[in-house]
Amino acid sequence: MPVLNRIAAYAEEMKTWRRHLHQHPELSFDCPETAAFIAARLREIGVDEIHEGIAKTGIVAVINGTGAAPTIGLRADMDALPILETTGAEHASKVPGKMHACGHDGHVTMLLGAAKYLAETRRFAGRVALIFQPAEEDGAGGQVMVQEGIMDRFEIGQVYGIHNAPNLPFGHFYTTPGALMASVDTAFVYITGKGGHGATPHECIDPVVATVAMVQAVQTIIPRNVYALDEAVISVTQIHTGTASNIIPEEAMFCATIRSFKPDVRALLKKRFYEIVEGHALAFNVTARVDYDWGYPATVNTPDEAAFASAVAAEVSGEEASHPNSNREMGSEDFSYMLEARPGAYLFLGTGPGAGLHHSAFDFNDEAAPIGASFFARLVERAQPL
Repeated sequence: MPVLNRIAAYAEEMKTWRRHLHQHPELSFDCPETAAFIAARLREIGVDEIHEGIAKTGIVAVINGTGAAPTIGLRADMDALPILETTGAEHASKVPGKMHACGHDGHVTMLLGAAKYLAETRRFAGRVALIFQPAEEDGAGGQVMVQEGIMDRFEIGQVYGIHNAPNLPFGHFYTTPGALMASVDTAFVYITGKGGHGATPHECIDPVVATVAMVQAVQTIIPRNVYALDEAVISVTQIHTGTASNIIPEEAMFCATIRSFKPDVRALLKKRFYEIVEGHALAFNVTARVDYDWGYPATVNTPDEAAFASAVAAEVSGEEASHPNSNREMGSEDFSYMLEARPGAYLFLGTGPGAGLHHSAFDFNDEAAPIGASFFARLVERAQPL
């Protein structure tokens, strides 16, 4: 049975919700219309409590079960991306330069669908805390919600989340115990030399050659400092310098994204990055400043909760569609902060062929929403049975 029968009956309503959200994307913490839409649906559904204004526009809603038990947290992110949509869909974004290119509109819909079912049936003990989080893409809204005390305030004992996964088999769930997604750090390096005419480089201190040497050298950090079985990646994604073909510029900069799974590896990458930049600055007689943004930590599932979530996924989609030991991903997620605060698990839900995440032609597959909603609902009923 791919979806719960009652949730299957909500499919068209869920599609309407999702497509409304898709047409009205908002960014980062600035999601007032999204939050208002969610709150209105929650009131119609009949949840017991709605707490708004957490992490500026986030919401935590509570549904009380039938008997005494702990509180289980279910999370959906709700922010969009600064991308101009090219889907051509009738429900395409109405806000130029903003779109739901990562499926957070679908994540909200799945959680609302589960909320509707749970508020109606209440075949569970304890409480459910529905976490609607802004600023996953930019701003670490998950961290802010944790810092504002939602785990203690709502006595959340464990927490779960789902992310849609285009181009993985439809209806299949993927997760793994331990690290599922990488930490992400970003380094901005600013190099200053002495500019001048390209015909007289001996009178200059060239930041361009220093930058080239630094970029090449940082690519040696992983193969020559990190154990080969400890996955990590450093990708230089920007280099900016110069204004004309015959001028040696005064300044240059480059930017890199730095990803790993283990805290000690993460610390080593930062240490070696600084050492290489500082050493090359000395060698090339330039000055260099590093702005190192210590970003989202690795998303680490607790083993028992990952195994439990996979068992629930198998119940919803079938044994062959639940993959409890799937490959981990180098992408990152601020759900990691919630998993640092409480045990829990994060899963990917395959949505079939389509444009990839963060692509201007991406659109969430509405047929996946009842499956995700069923997973959330069964997770609660299995975790906190009457």
